Amino acid sequence: MKKVLEFIGAIALIQGVIGLLHEFTGWLSWGVIRHIGFLDGHEVYGSIALVVLAFALFAAAESVRS
Repeated sequence: MKKVLEFIGAIALIQGVIGLLHEFTGWLSWGVIRHIGFLDGHEVYGSIALVVLAFALFAAAESVRS
């Protein structure tokens, strides 16, 4: 379970950082945030939420006993 939480957290962190990089610099346009329709115009908030979710998943992974 710990490895699954860490993997999902890593994916969320990567996608959040890619979304922020795309919004502020225009680089890396292959992030998942751009393709979510209800976030149209709010991509920065969605990317920040993914980064926060990633840290929450990492904290949850640390609290799980192996």
